[in-house]
Amino acid sequence: MSELQVTGKITKVLEATKGTSKAGKDWIKQSFIVQTTEDFNNIYCFEIFGEEKVEQFNKFNKVNDNVTVKFNVSCNEWGDKYFTNLSAWRVESESKTAEGEPMPMNNDLPF
Repeated sequence: MSELQVTGKITKVLEATKGTSKAGKDWIKQSFIVQTTEDFNNIYCFEIFGEEKVEQFNKFNKVNDNVTVKFNVSCNEWGDKYFTNLSAWRVESESKTAEGEPMPMNNDLPF
């Protein structure tokens, strides 16, 4: 399978969701919306899972930033219903510095 990625603008960062697993382990996830310039199917809701990844995302990404998101697709069943997730594992800024060079890779999340 080829690598999945979408390039667009962050239009919304949703409030982080926290919880505790059945095993008693705390978890956190962050969802954010990216809109592309395509005419159809141009809105994507991505999730980031884990405290460190959520902190890094929020530190380097804001609404209206242009980004490329690399992600995996997963599907879970619960009570005869199916839920599909777009799990972001890398968010790269499309921003440029004044000299036209790419910004430092601090927005290049390694997950």
